[in-house]
Amino acid sequence: MVYPPPAQPGRIRASIEIVKASWAVLRKDKSLLWLPVLSFAATLVTIGLFAGGIFAVSDFDSAAGTTNSLGAPGYILLFVMYLALAVITVFFNAALISGAYERLSGGDPTLDSALGGATRRFGVLLPWAIVSATVSTILRSIQERSGLLGRLVVGIVGMAWALVTFLVLPVIVVEGLSVGDAIRRSKDLFKRTWGEQVVGNAGIGIIGVLAVVAFAPIALLAFASGVTAIAIAGGVLWALWTALVVTITAAMSGIFQTALYVYASTGTPPAAYSAAAVEAAFRPKRSRSGGMWG
Repeated sequence: MVYPPPAQPGRIRASIEIVKASWAVLRKDKSLLWLPVLSFAATLVTIGLFAGGIFAVSDFDSAAGTTNSLGAPGYILLFVMYLALAVITVFFNAALISGAYERLSGGDPTLDSALGGATRRFGVLLPWAIVSATVSTILRSIQERSGLLGRLVVGIVGMAWALVTFLVLPVIVVEGLSVGDAIRRSKDLFKRTWGEQVVGNAGIGIIGVLAVVAFAPIALLAFASGVTAIAIAGGVLWALWTALVVTITAAMSGIFQTALYVYASTGTPPAAYSAAAVEAAFRPKRSRSGGMWG
């Protein structure tokens, strides 16, 4: 049986260097920050539109303020809304990857060029969004109906699916492969990047959480002031700061994902990244018997 190796300090340091490089790329292309913002805005609009439609066709008890039954039309609208939200997420993530890939390839991306890159692949992005949303729905449904052991097993399966398909979007955006071929290609590339994608994205997430928590004392002092205006201002500022952090970390994650794809697919570190860090991060993995694994 083949086992992945334990985390190594050198690999973690390499991940930190890659995260720093992702931030440096983002500083050169601040227009990419608009993509998570547009995605969030489109998500809110879509939820608002569908929520109105679902409310209109549902059996709503105005006295109790509850919905007795969605009915067939309501469930259909709910399903369509879920797919629409998946398409929005996939499309704007693809646009971010397109812009990041253009920068890492020596180009000078703009918001229009990033959106254009995703638009050209929309014919493949749409079925991928449907596949991704369907798999997530099935796994969630099984997990909700399972016992503790079943939930753990489904959770592991879901994590494995997320990792194996981690590079599907870059593959679709850059190579234009079909969904099936992109999944197989992502699986092959995954063998080279196992663990690093987990560590790197966890690092970005931790940075985001720390940034949000760092603002907490200011907000708490505002709430503790006892002055309504100050408390409201503190809450609003914290919300805005959190939104900014989420936007930046989302953009960095997309850039990081693209950098992983570039190295895994070409064997050459992106020009914006430290060769030593990337090579340390992607050095071949070995099984316990000393052979290559994967």
